[in-house]
Amino acid sequence: MRILIVEDEKRLAETLADIITENKNMADICNDGNCGLDSALTGIYDAIILDV
Repeated sequence: MRILIVEDEKRLAETLADIITENKNMADICNDGNCGLDSALTGIYDAIILDV
């Protein structure tokens, strides 16, 4: 499973990514909305964790 994390707090994003990868999944991190939108439109993700 590949998951996109869009979170401006870098420490929280890294913690979430660590938990996801410990469970044998892949995580990509974006620290702002522009990066998140670009990644969501160009990548293939099973889920997106989005900080609104």
